[in-house]
Amino acid sequence: MSAAAHTPTRAPRPGAHRRREALAGIIFVLPAALLFLTWRVLPTLGGIAISLGDVKLSGAIEFVGFKNFERMVTSGTFWQSFLVTVLFTVIVVPLLMAVSISLALLVRRSGPFIKFFRGAFFIPSITSLVLAGAVFVWVFNADGIVPSLWQLLGGDGRSWLAKPGFALVTVILIAVWGRFGFDLLIVLARLQDLPREIDEAAMVDGANGWQRFWFITFPQLRPVLLFLLVIETTFSFQVFDVVYVMTGGGPSGTTKVLGLLLYDEAFRLFHFGYAAAIGVSMAILLIILGLIQRAVLDKGD
Repeated sequence: MSAAAHTPTRAPRPGAHRRREALAGIIFVLPAALLFLTWRVLPTLGGIAISLGDVKLSGAIEFVGFKNFERMVTSGTFWQSFLVTVLFTVIVVPLLMAVSISLALLVRRSGPFIKFFRGAFFIPSITSLVLAGAVFVWVFNADGIVPSLWQLLGGDGRSWLAKPGFALVTVILIAVWGRFGFDLLIVLARLQDLPREIDEAAMVDGANGWQRFWFITFPQLRPVLLFLLVIETTFSFQVFDVVYVMTGGGPSGTTKVLGLLLYDEAFRLFHFGYAAAIGVSMAILLIILGLIQRAVLDKGD
């Protein structure tokens, strides 16, 4: 037998194995990290830099410090848009939660046509709000279906989108219609994952439907509701497309949300620094709101 046959095999060093694993992990994560850096981090930093400057159409930037933010907090137009956005959010988010939970509880059970209703409820969430908004403009215009029916009931036949009291309500209804299907799907998935035994035991003990929902089902939905609350608050605060298509911010600025104000300042008036300041302020406010929402729901647990 040769001496080589008796040479013991050297075991790989643990440190080298860990380094190889770390290198493999970095290689797999690197593409996603580069995309995140390119499309998220760098634009965010660029937006912050632009908000501190006066940007010319030529691309030149003159540093002005916090003057754009000072102009923002002293602008009546900004505060009007801010209040419209808050009102939109305060109405849309609870409505979405209520509609989604109610319909999820309804289609949770088995029965005829349940699958049909699940699909029908989900269809609006995969429909473009721009396309839906264009269709609903016709529905709510003076010669549309809704004003015509309203006139038969004794109201005037004017377009709902031209009435200060009706325009925002109309936009809110379309926004809820376009979003509730996604929330319903998330809530329904969680409901189907809940054990039925606790609910059945409560029913045997004499608990009614509301008591079973409030004390058994609802607490188990809190993690899902936190997720939806953050997602829908972000959507509502950043809403733009459906408002732009349906009202353009009118009538008299009653539907001019912050997203539309930002668009007008940047791409109609070319106040890029001021528009960036509005965007940065919106981002900071959304982060604060998300932290508050999480703290409130965690405290409830």
